[in-house]
Amino acid sequence: MWEKVQETVNFIQEKTNFIPEYGVILGSGLGGFTEDITIEYVLDYSAIPNFPVSTVQGHKGALVFGQIQGKKVVAMQGRFHYYEGYDMKQVTFPVRVMKSLGVQKLIVSNASGGVNPLYKVGDVVVITDHINMLPEHPLRGYNDERFGPRFVNMSAPYSLAMIDEAFALAKEWNIVLQKGIYLALQGPTFETLAEYKMVKAMGADCVGMSTVPEVIVARHMDMECFGISVITDIGDEANIDEVNHEEVLEAAKKAEPQVRNLIKNLIIRS
Repeated sequence: MWEKVQETVNFIQEKTNFIPEYGVILGSGLGGFTEDITIEYVLDYSAIPNFPVSTVQGHKGALVFGQIQGKKVVAMQGRFHYYEGYDMKQVTFPVRVMKSLGVQKLIVSNASGGVNPLYKVGDVVVITDHINMLPEHPLRGYNDERFGPRFVNMSAPYSLAMIDEAFALAKEWNIVLQKGIYLALQGPTFETLAEYKMVKAMGADCVGMSTVPEVIVARHMDMECFGISVITDIGDEANIDEVNHEEVLEAAKKAEPQVRNLIKNLIIRS
């Protein structure tokens, strides 16, 4: 793994000569954030050695390098999921690369189904914690100490300082934010009603198919993490029939301006 990461990093550095401070992983329907970046370089995943290729509608598949008011950023237009057939080391490989390029703070976004009765479609949720129910752990197997320790402290996977800053920005910009616990399941099927009830009973507020592996690997390398989720469907008896990928993308698109504004200003201020 270490050698593959270095090979990829060397390729990217030769192509860009760019040292990013912030990494952003853009979830379903949120790829428009790159319009807020003064773009300097774009590399398609297919051109990057050892990189997987995104296969999901709404995930473009490119690394975008640029600046937001002087802050250097690399953004992933499209992430990789376990359900696509990749193993967890492939899913999280870009996070390893980001760290080796210089990224210290990682911002992850996603679309999720809400089970908290206070949530509604289109709500923007700051992730305060997560529950990992994926069938493979990204740190399973040999641990290379050059990346991080064998056993990782996950008492605060999401940066409390960045969470506080996000709510301060939301108040300043009149953005309504929720907060909650995110639970990750394998997918690609949307949850059954019984599964939504299980997610709620386990203490989570929303459920999706990503994010958690990336955050685990980021924390393994001591990166500071911030997570945000757009509620694109509600998992209850009244709404479950309406859940499909097109509706998810549409709901995410409607929430995108708020998410973009929040992420942009969080990068500027943090």
